[in-house]
Amino acid sequence: MYETFYGLSAKPFRLRPDPHFFYGSKGHKRAMAYLDYGLSQGEGFIVITGEVGAGKTTLVRNLLNNLPSEQIVAAHIVNTNLDSDDTLRMVASSFGLPYENASKADLLTRIEQFLRACEQQGRRALLIVDEAQNLSARTVEELRMLSNFQTDDKSLLQTFLLGQPEFRVTLHSDGMSQLRQRVIASYHLGPMDAAETQAYIEHRLATVGWNGDPAFSAGAHAAIFGYTGGIPRKTNTLCDRLLLMGYLEELHAFSESDVETVIRDIDDEFELPAGAAIAAIAAAPGGPETAGSGGQIDERMMRLEKSIVSVLSILKKIVATPAAAAPAEPHE
Repeated sequence: MYETFYGLSAKPFRLRPDPHFFYGSKGHKRAMAYLDYGLSQGEGFIVITGEVGAGKTTLVRNLLNNLPSEQIVAAHIVNTNLDSDDTLRMVASSFGLPYENASKADLLTRIEQFLRACEQQGRRALLIVDEAQNLSARTVEELRMLSNFQTDDKSLLQTFLLGQPEFRVTLHSDGMSQLRQRVIASYHLGPMDAAETQAYIEHRLATVGWNGDPAFSAGAHAAIFGYTGGIPRKTNTLCDRLLLMGYLEELHAFSESDVETVIRDIDDEFELPAGAAIAAIAAAPGGPETAGSGGQIDERMMRLEKSIVSVLSILKKIVATPAAAAPAEPHE
């Protein structure tokens, strides 16, 4: 919608992880260095943790895009809400092995035969497990057991584990000492700082042909960082909404107040609906008198109405644009 208005070739702030937009902040470069180091070692476990939306999956996609396929066979598991047996099935499936109606013994045999076949072909097998915080201790132990497949001088499988910070609780729990001994590198991916957040925004815009339109003031960048805390996914969400508002309001420069307007709209959308809010107030101990003043309720209602008006303005803009109209020319 707003891409043509700003002369962009595509949406710069889509939520889907896309290695095409990979930005190497200090943290992301260091995390990539740990992954590259792990690849050079060819054994053991590499553990990367980070907050929700920190860019772990984009990191993996970037790694997979640059792997030498003639040397490394990689499998990427994302669905980790599984028990230990189902995890083995997922490992087999990810490497292209038959898994339906197979017993655990059959699965292990097939995986071992596959790993040995890779070794005979001069290739290494790499297992990447995303969302590792969902793995139970038993499932993690099952993955560790797969690392026991080895020749006299090297391991047949290397594993990268990526997850949210709570995965470290599992890693340091009782019974995980054997796995910890096989972790050759571990890194926590933190948020970007203010300067990196600005560079990240400009990098994504430049990737789709940005020529300075729209412009962002220093205050706008500060407000974006203040709200997102340097988390890439939150930055994408806010900036996407900001460009949408810019299109609707025909803005070619964003100020701090523009960013704050979008932030209020986003926050309003996550408010309880008016009926639910009133019911919650009525059910509060002591009744409405202790739940909040009438002024607070009026303020919530006004914010809800403002959010509805904002949605209606978007719909009017879409309906008013003829379907056959030519795309708007990019602003010079």
